[in-house]
Amino acid sequence: MTQRAKIDTDDGERVATEPPVVHRAAGLTSAEVAERVARGEVNDVPVRSSRSAADIIRGNVFTRFNAIIGVLWVIMFFVAPIQDSLFGFVIVANTGIGIIQELRAKKTLDGLAVIGEAKPVVRRDGTSGPVSTSEIVLGDLIELGPGDKVVVDGEVAEADNLEIDESLLTGEADPVVKKPGDRMMSGSFVVAGGGAFTATKVGREAYAAQLAEEASRFTLVHSELRSGISTILKYVTWMMVPTATGLIISQLVVKDTNLKDSIARTVGGIVPMIPEGLVLLTSVAFAIGVIRLGRKQCLVQELPAIEGLARVDVVCLDKTGTLTEGGMDVTELRPLNGSDEPYVRKVLGALGESDPRPNASLQAIIDAYPDAEEWRCTEALPFSSARKYSGAAFSEGNGETSAWLLGAPDVLLPDGDPVLAEIDHLNEQGLRVLLLARTTRELDAPDVAEDARATALVVLEQRLRPDAADTLAYFADQDVAAKVISGDNAVSVGAVAGKLGLPGAANTVDARLLPTEREEMARALDENAVFGRVTPQQKRDMVGALQSHGHTVAMTGDGVNDVLALKDADIGVSMGSGSEATRAVAQIVLLNNSFATLPSVVAEGRRVIGNITRVATLFLTKTVYSVLLAILVVCSQVEYPFLPRHLTLLSTLTIGVPAFFLALAPNKERAKPHFVRRVMRYAIPGGVIAATATFATYLLARSHYSGPGALAAETSAATLTLFLVSLWVLAIVARPYTWWRVALVATMAGGFLLVLVIPWLQDFFALKLVGVTMPWASVAIAATAAGALEVAWRWVDRRFPA
Repeated sequence: MTQRAKIDTDDGERVATEPPVVHRAAGLTSAEVAERVARGEVNDVPVRSSRSAADIIRGNVFTRFNAIIGVLWVIMFFVAPIQDSLFGFVIVANTGIGIIQELRAKKTLDGLAVIGEAKPVVRRDGTSGPVSTSEIVLGDLIELGPGDKVVVDGEVAEADNLEIDESLLTGEADPVVKKPGDRMMSGSFVVAGGGAFTATKVGREAYAAQLAEEASRFTLVHSELRSGISTILKYVTWMMVPTATGLIISQLVVKDTNLKDSIARTVGGIVPMIPEGLVLLTSVAFAIGVIRLGRKQCLVQELPAIEGLARVDVVCLDKTGTLTEGGMDVTELRPLNGSDEPYVRKVLGALGESDPRPNASLQAIIDAYPDAEEWRCTEALPFSSARKYSGAAFSEGNGETSAWLLGAPDVLLPDGDPVLAEIDHLNEQGLRVLLLARTTRELDAPDVAEDARATALVVLEQRLRPDAADTLAYFADQDVAAKVISGDNAVSVGAVAGKLGLPGAANTVDARLLPTEREEMARALDENAVFGRVTPQQKRDMVGALQSHGHTVAMTGDGVNDVLALKDADIGVSMGSGSEATRAVAQIVLLNNSFATLPSVVAEGRRVIGNITRVATLFLTKTVYSVLLAILVVCSQVEYPFLPRHLTLLSTLTIGVPAFFLALAPNKERAKPHFVRRVMRYAIPGGVIAATATFATYLLARSHYSGPGALAAETSAATLTLFLVSLWVLAIVARPYTWWRVALVATMAGGFLLVLVIPWLQDFFALKLVGVTMPWASVAIAATAAGALEVAWRWVDRRFPA
């Protein structure tokens, strides 16, 4: 069938004529492509899904704290036994683990990015085929259809009712109709019609090249968690500098002791102030999260998306492609107003043939009704989400002409039309209904639907996703409100949602009746769950209204009409089979097109955020007690009680090993905001109590012991107290208990006990309890401190709720 023959006469009247001969451009030849490649006229923007290997190594090795520890490590090699340099080997091991995990995550991401990459259709040598975006050359002829993204700048060569959305570039919400010769900007996308354009700017010269590169790059920054950790580290650095300076002066100048021993104890006081494993553990937890999701065919295009989805409390779902599968089936054809059914079938067959890029509804009609070859399309109006209908005009082969509309009945029919009652009954069964209507007006006239004569109802059955009900149940169980936002009839959408068990599905809202004022719209959204006849701009407004009420919003979708809302939502989730435009703006792409993957993403995010918050308390409690101990030592003018080996042992048993297991454990608790406040409200009282108890034990031991081995005995008693208090902090952080968490705490306690009872370990770590009185006094002080911890943390929960 030949497409449209619509021309403008000199006086502005539109007349249908015999279709003109359309010369289809052949595009570049292979030789021309090779010449342009040789000249470097290639779209070579390096869109990367992850950091380069060099960036990963550099980011893990060259850190502020690694530099500090590296210097201290070198010093310890010259002044103390190897036992006091163990902290340096731990840093090397930790950095190596971080690099390996991030490289594994990079490999996973790069593999998924290749699978999920959209390939534009380029016409070369007269034939069309998919080409990688990076292989497009200057002058290429690139074909476009609904949902396709414009990947380079260009000039329209062919246009078939081509409508482009440039809102992501210009902020203009209304689609722009493009004609041959018009400019095309990269970053825009097709909302209706089709065509082709010639690439005039490629690579970094393209309008949106830099934006696209930044938006598509896997990143480790710009999340509340990581910015919170950076804030904490900044304050730690400020505390470290004066405290470490005072400690150095105290130990090297004020105390006239052995120089090497003084240096060792000074380093022993500085090293534990650094929460060196916190950044590493965060990177590892995120990297492992990416790998786990990658195994489930989930591409995380921006790392903070894992964190963001963990904070989500409202998820907006598009019905088509999310709750239902993309395909549909025609189940019934109901002629209206005495229409002849065989004639209606011919009309539907011709309409199906008139659109070279049919949507799911029209594809079902094409499958059900073959084309009448003698009919010729003289004008076509492609489907648009904003219009809710498509249309075409035909020469029927017998000299007759006709124009038809196919779309939403409640848009094409006036209010109160008796046919609408019949349609409502079908919608209540979850069926989708399209109206075929004959019009006497120009298809592109604003009032084309007025006086249109209803000719037939096309009843379509939507295929429910088998996993949708379980996914909605998961969200309900996790206190995540699900809002179904669809362009379809509200009653039909509500019926589908009801079949899937969505709470509130019985109360459906026609979005055309929603208030436009943001506050009123937000209230309506909070009170209802199912919305139909939503326009693309309304979807965007609804996301903004929910966010104005303090909600963290995730939006799922796969169609062009979802792009604006996906862009504005806190987290955009696209199906892998969705349009190129939706995949480009979404932070998460479900490559297997399975809505059931979403709970895994939420669970992974909650695991990462909840566990990092948990283990951050361990790291920062150590920082607080280390700084406070150093201050107490400086003020009291006594020797620092610990050597680096003692604190390396304590850090390994009460923080390093336990934190690794706790960071990777399951955690279903929804992530909460104010990360810094939530961590520090526990770390400060925990660190103060630990430092006070330890220093009290140390002072008591100084009055109890005397003689040549007194300092070693005093250190051992103080170490015992600090270990027991730190172990109790670990025991609190590990709650609620499971068998493996109890075993973890018990194993760490057993490790310290082995050091105390095995002679060669006693010598290696310079830990030997002397006598009976002081060791038991250390235990008693630690027990008192543990009770104080319980009281303090309960008080904090009441006084400073998260």
